Amino acid sequence: MDGTSWNYSDKVKEHFFHPKNILDMDEKDYHADGVGYVGSPACGDMMKIFIKVRDDRIAELKWQTFGCASAIGSTSMLSVMVTRDGGMKLDEAWKLTPEMIIDELGGLPANKIHCSVLGDKALRQAIKNYYEKTGQHHRIPHDDRSRIICECLNITEDDIRMEILEGVKDFETLQERTKIGTVCGKCKDTAKTLVDFYVGKYYADEVYKGNS
Repeated sequence: MDGTSWNYSDKVKEHFFHPKNILDMDEKDYHADGVGYVGSPACGDMMKIFIKVRDDRIAELKWQTFGCASAIGSTSMLSVMVTRDGGMKLDEAWKLTPEMIIDELGGLPANKIHCSVLGDKALRQAIKNYYEKTGQHHRIPHDDRSRIICECLNITEDDIRMEILEGVKDFETLQERTKIGTVCGKCKDTAKTLVDFYVGKYYADEVYKGNS
């Protein structure tokens, strides 16, 4: 095992070696109000999150994963963030980003930040599942704040940002995954500029420090 693979902050190591809020029973015996599941083709990790909701707050969050240290550490930290002080409001928890989790962890190795997107995506799926089960479909956000880059395929800047966070590092790979720029092609230059910007932001340094 080389030293680079263990270029983690003390907080990441703490949450990896002593993860918080792991589901330690058969999931069939855990009565969750909402369940979310995602997988990441970029690194082969899979994540499942279970939430209990009280007074519109996440009173409890449990999770399971087949993942690396970054996936385990970031999801453990996420579970602490959303349940502290009586639990995050659901609307607030929906807006949790990988950058916010990385901030709390004190940074992640740049080649591992794609693993940090698993937890927040699974959390949103769990909240969405809760809304659907409780007949609150109107509360499922339809994010129209991010500007549309590819009008032909309705691909937004945030879609591009998330692809970069998941490990995409060049326009060709982005195009292969999203088909951006394959219809009229007018968005190619803007998309390439955004790829360069976000790759520079997340991967320029060996350790990415989030928004700090």
